[in-house]
Amino acid sequence: MSNVGIPEITAKLLAAKKIKGLSFADFETMLGLDEVCVAAIFYRQGTASEDEAIKILQALGLSLDLVSELTACPVKGLGPIVPTDPLIYRFYEIMQVYGMPLKDVIQEKFGDGIMSAIDFTLDVDKVEDPKGDRVKITMNGKFLPYKKW
Repeated sequence: MSNVGIPEITAKLLAAKKIKGLSFADFETMLGLDEVCVAAIFYRQGTASEDEAIKILQALGLSLDLVSELTACPVKGLGPIVPTDPLIYRFYEIMQVYGMPLKDVIQEKFGDGIMSAIDFTLDVDKVEDPKGDRVKITMNGKFLPYKKW
């Protein structure tokens, strides 16, 4: 994996995770947080509590001086450019193709509003298939209706 464009703390966390032979699922068990949530903390797209940060750093054998970096509010998002990583680009492509259809279907079912990305969960599952394993992604967000004022 290339470390281009990722925060320095992320590179440290991922390198230590690799050396220790740990997976995000291992951290899910350790912290009681979903593996995607833990990965978001590693990539500084999410914030750890102080206790979670300490557990992460201790498991990785890293200095507790990094607690403040893991508990700080992150700057979220990929930035203004089209992603170039093929896997991440596929999600961008999916939204380019299915974004408006999803919006219309959601609004038909719920009305005018959005799906929260704050009151939200994201699960990744492997579905075995004889024709080739499948990736199953479940996004579950609270519906937030637009209000009139």
